[in-house]
Amino acid sequence: LQHMLDQLINLVKENAGQAILNNAAIPAERKEEAVQVAGDSVIGGLQQALSQGNVMDVVNMFAGRSSNLQENPVTNQISGSLINQMASKFGLSNSQASGIAGSLIPTVLGQLIKRTNDPNDNGFNVQDIFNQLSGGKTSGLNVGAIISKLSSGLDQDGDGDVDMQDLMSMFAGSGSGGGGGLFDKVKNMFK
Repeated sequence: LQHMLDQLINLVKENAGQAILNNAAIPAERKEEAVQVAGDSVIGGLQQALSQGNVMDVVNMFAGRSSNLQENPVTNQISGSLINQMASKFGLSNSQASGIAGSLIPTVLGQLIKRTNDPNDNGFNVQDIFNQLSGGKTSGLNVGAIISKLSSGLDQDGDGDVDMQDLMSMFAGSGSGGGGGLFDKVKNMFK
């Protein structure tokens, strides 16, 4: 997890320009700390989403199924956490903290997703990310294959999203029935 966090901190630094590094509201001597807080918020938010059972929100995000990252519940959860942290640790107003989260979090998540899905970039591996965030609970799954199927259009019932029925058909090979083994593992993974 520390290796992933270090890489994520670097990603935050690369995108922190206006939001943190050039922000006069954050004292110069605390800018590195603010970058660390932003990285921690991303990791913590993803972990929290998975532990609360919002697996599909995270998977949909990595599959690029959220046309606007700011509309994804996980993005909102991470931004909310960062706003609270920035306000409490750095004494920023709600609007200052919201400005930082609003410009930084979608950008960082977008870069994380882009780099995770780039076969030529081995800095971030989606399987490793999910394994570390879930405490190893996803190690028996091919997360990359699931995300690939989702991003290539697994919407079996044509309602515009991927729901449990669609997942059941993916794992069971048909649109009916309970799916068994792998489906049950996914369904119960984060309970």
